Amino acid sequence: MTPAAASASHLVLIPSYNPGPRVYETVRAARAVWSPVWVVVDGSTDGSAEGLQEMAAADPGLTVLRLPRNQGKGAAVLHGLDRAAAAGYSHVLTMDSDGQHPAQLIPAFMAASAAAPDGMVLGVPVFDADAPALRVHGRKVSNWWANLETLWMGIGDSLYGFRVYPVEPLRRVMRGQRWMRRFDFDPEAVVRLCWRGVRPVNLPAPVKYPAAAEGGVSHFNYLRDNTLLTWMHIRLMTGFVMRLPRLMLRRLTARGPAPR
Repeated sequence: MTPAAASASHLVLIPSYNPGPRVYETVRAARAVWSPVWVVVDGSTDGSAEGLQEMAAADPGLTVLRLPRNQGKGAAVLHGLDRAAAAGYSHVLTMDSDGQHPAQLIPAFMAASAAAPDGMVLGVPVFDADAPALRVHGRKVSNWWANLETLWMGIGDSLYGFRVYPVEPLRRVMRGQRWMRRFDFDPEAVVRLCWRGVRPVNLPAPVKYPAAAEGGVSHFNYLRDNTLLTWMHIRLMTGFVMRLPRLMLRRLTARGPAPR
């Protein structure tokens, strides 16, 4: 089953790097509930780019964009954002290509975005019993820092990549500095968008971690990526201190005058 009509404002954007065959299942699941779906192939060398292009040749609701070399998740998303903006789209839903994210919830997240177009819709992961404990508990640290850096604007989860972004605010954030191009993209995006007044809307969403025997592929490197996140939070804390007066004023203004 494919959607009856393509959205003119919201598209699904899937950055993809050497995901293995699970990417085809991911794309088919997304296409079953939404159109259009774009995949940005980030220099993959596993043959998935060619397979996706064959799918796209038979499906007008699917577009495949190819980068010549691996540049990182954030860079792939930014490439998609630039193309989406040029095509007139206002919002993108990002999701991973490896089957971790719940494609069946795409319509609900898009509806939440349409109801709050100035905000960003963040997935809050619901873990099953097989979720790696290191991932479940480790993200709590990043979430705490992200909420501190935004003066508790309400980020439900800073790392989960199943979310809907407004295109232009995110493009301005990313074009304004040279970071956010790799694993640091997801948490830095929500913090910097909060700084710009883009408020989070949090929705629960299940997350899966497919085992290698199921075709699961992970590019997470504990030392490299946690070092990247540490450096990211150092940068963000510096920015937070500089913006603290403005953030405090915004918070006080949002509360309004005290009742008499």
